[in-house]
Amino acid sequence: MSNIESQIKFYTEQFPSHVKLVAVSKTKPASDLQLAYNAGQRVFGENYVQELVDKHEQLPTDIQWHFIGNLQSNKVKYIAPFVALIHGVNSISTLKEIDKQGKKLNKHIDILLQLHVATEESKFGFSEEEVLEIASQKESYSNVNFRGVMGMASFTEDQSLIRKEFQEVNRIFSMLKLHFGESFNEISTGMSGDWKIAVEEGSTLVRIGSAIFGSR
Repeated sequence: MSNIESQIKFYTEQFPSHVKLVAVSKTKPASDLQLAYNAGQRVFGENYVQELVDKHEQLPTDIQWHFIGNLQSNKVKYIAPFVALIHGVNSISTLKEIDKQGKKLNKHIDILLQLHVATEESKFGFSEEEVLEIASQKESYSNVNFRGVMGMASFTEDQSLIRKEFQEVNRIFSMLKLHFGESFNEISTGMSGDWKIAVEEGSTLVRIGSAIFGSR
């Protein structure tokens, strides 16, 4: 068994049944993804549009492709036909473009609203006020399925701060669920270094990359 396969097995066994592993495979060759696939992994997260398109064409058709990077509006059309979930929707212009592409394809595209809860200003994401405004106008986005929220914690060793930020994501999620309903049920928080805290604070989608595929 390869290290990739053993790591997939490790995380699958560690996570509660309601938590899904998103194997972050950016910059890794399709052969590495195939090893993870052989170990039972079906959900992969990519950060770059062209790389995602290329891998989608090379790998098995039952893979669920998640886009987890910062998505530019002009790139939405390339992934809209097949992407299973877009994690990091962090601007109104991108949200409108996703809705536009959904209409063109006569499909509903699943997305997560990215929240800004970290201390770093460089992190992307909506404020609480902004996502509540989107919720109040949800009918304007008839080809978007609002499935939940995504958040990234501060880059810090302070676990109490990380926990506080994940709790904030969960609090806003609970508020938004009142507006969006039962299908709004995903929280994407946690990566290799903080996934245990994320799961304790409500995460349903955990993004693990280097711990599975090795450093980039």
